[in-house]
Amino acid sequence: MKKLIGTGVALITPFKEDFSVDIPALKKLVNFQIDNGIDYIVVLGTTGEYATLTADERSIVKQTIIEETKGRIPLVLGIGGNNTAAVTQQVQEEDTKGFEAILSVSPYYSKPSQEGIYQHFKKVSQASPLPVILYNVPGRTGSNMLPETVARLAKDCSNIVGIKEAAGNIDQAMKMIAQTPDDFLIISGDDMITLPMVLAGGAGVISVIAEGFPKEFSTMVKLGLERKVDEAYKIHYKIAPAIDMIFAEGNPAGIKSVFKHLNLAEDQVRLPLVKASDNLSKQLKAFIDSL
Repeated sequence: MKKLIGTGVALITPFKEDFSVDIPALKKLVNFQIDNGIDYIVVLGTTGEYATLTADERSIVKQTIIEETKGRIPLVLGIGGNNTAAVTQQVQEEDTKGFEAILSVSPYYSKPSQEGIYQHFKKVSQASPLPVILYNVPGRTGSNMLPETVARLAKDCSNIVGIKEAAGNIDQAMKMIAQTPDDFLIISGDDMITLPMVLAGGAGVISVIAEGFPKEFSTMVKLGLERKVDEAYKIHYKIAPAIDMIFAEGNPAGIKSVFKHLNLAEDQVRLPLVKASDNLSKQLKAFIDSL
């Protein structure tokens, strides 16, 4: 899966002032990513506010991104949940034409054991017509997928090809890199430690900050993969303050505020999220101006 090495972005779903999906803005965002060096796009992930979209809206978002991308870069489709039977059914029935892989989050809320996580993803793997990328984000799911479980899935399920690792723990990420096959993708899901993970042997990132600053962040990841450490860290420290800012009041409120300032999309989010405060918005505007 060399196509998914580098910088991927978890694309937002832009909304108009009336909270309807803003299709023209979505098209602009797709082109903004491609024109500025992003390697692939994740469609309908949690950053895309998947949980608040109707089935019709999800279909429109998906088709719009496929049509606007025109095959220029790979696409990854988010399909996950905490009902294994429902996830496997969706994986089997979903139209996955135009996608390279599925990104599937570890079951949230249920807090399964490591064996439960293993059995869940084994079922998803068996049902999937596409390669599967696992997604470990303990801060949101309530459970952590351990390196041993990831290594076991990598060994036993040939179409599980990688993991978006977002535990925010570089030690855990390094153990995953050490315990999985060389061609298994350990992808950072934590923007702040993306560069250390890449330098430790990771395959890149699925990022939120990168969609707001695609040229800078994708260049940093590329330099990291090329082992141009000093140049890469120079960009990291330039972008780092904005990473803290965009997550300060929840995701994707922060990154949507960035897009508002860049005149690419409105900053509306759907409840239970609320848009970035005036104070945070001003801080982000000052950062963008300084950059």
